[in-house]
Amino acid sequence: MFKDRRDAGKKLGLALAGYKDKNVIVLAIPRGGVEVGYEVAKTLNADFSLIVCRKLGFPYNPEAGFGAVAEDGSYVIKS
Repeated sequence: MFKDRRDAGKKLGLALAGYKDKNVIVLAIPRGGVEVGYEVAKTLNADFSLIVCRKLGFPYNPEAGFGAVAEDGSYVIKS
């Protein structure tokens, strides 16, 4: 599907071309999302920023997550 994250970001940016030069901001989460988000922002000529958050994982399956909490204490729970 994609060669790497950079390729994925470029293709996603092209798919979102309607937002180019529309004063939008691309937010990315660290690890895999940063490189993808950077390429999207570059393609859209958009501002780019990071959201630093931590996954809320299940104790019996640390790879799975049910939500995330950010630096400021805000959170998202997947229901």
